[in-house]
Amino acid sequence: MVLPRAVIFGEALIDLVQGTPGQWKGYPGGAPWNVARALSRLGVSSAFAGSVSLDSLGDEIVLQSEAAGLDMRFIQRVDRDPLVAIVPSSRPPRYFFAGEADLFFDPDLMPEGWLKQAELCHFSCISLARQPLADTLVNIAQQAKAAGKRVSYDPNWRNLMGSHYREQTFPTMTSLADMIKLSDEDLRHIYPGLSEQQAMHELRALNPQAQILLTRGEHGMTLHTPDSQLDQPAIAVNVQDTVGAGDACMAGWLAAELLGISGLRERLRFSAACASVSCRHAGAHAPSLADVEGLLTT
Repeated sequence: MVLPRAVIFGEALIDLVQGTPGQWKGYPGGAPWNVARALSRLGVSSAFAGSVSLDSLGDEIVLQSEAAGLDMRFIQRVDRDPLVAIVPSSRPPRYFFAGEADLFFDPDLMPEGWLKQAELCHFSCISLARQPLADTLVNIAQQAKAAGKRVSYDPNWRNLMGSHYREQTFPTMTSLADMIKLSDEDLRHIYPGLSEQQAMHELRALNPQAQILLTRGEHGMTLHTPDSQLDQPAIAVNVQDTVGAGDACMAGWLAAELLGISGLRERLRFSAACASVSCRHAGAHAPSLADVEGLLTT
């Protein structure tokens, strides 16, 4: 039985986004699901491992998962209220959450032998701050690491992440990860009062060997390896929406390695192009490989 190379764990939800005052639109999203869809559309066999509701909102997530080519054996359906993110402002992003379908993910229902075949396991966002799901996912991350799999982590800070997350979950996941992506905003929330240099020093102390990708939106990104630092400017496009751009960037960074793109600078540029393609569209758009390659050749 062929199983996916990348398994992405966490939440899928509906973003209810307010554009102009009083005008709301719904978009399927959730950082882990965004990464999973983008990885698949970039040409990496991928699965989203999470649970969604049985109603029409869950149906939409399932339909778009199928359209993106995800391995549908990993998505679970539960008779619970759908997880919804209410986004009154996307510039800067503000989020409030309701619902519980994500909390009922059961790892025992995953396809047999998935861990043996997986090369990468990715974790991020509020799934690591909502119990009992958070403890379940940390345990899976520990199992994946023990099995010799590559682990990636994007904290993707949200307002429901409190002191327990900052003091326990974040250090645990950081120490497990081979690849860490976080934004400058994430860094300020996790290490309040510290300069960027001081915060990066604290982060590196938790994991001396990880690749750490620090993103700054329109100001580009910096890759910190144990022995080097590489800068990548943002690739300019006409911006429709920045929701999901960080997830597209994360997917691009992971995909670049799995697709065999050689060289850290080339991988950085590929990741930046993924973020820029996403920004051309409203909602959390999953860039295709063709669109990314098209942007890189213009």
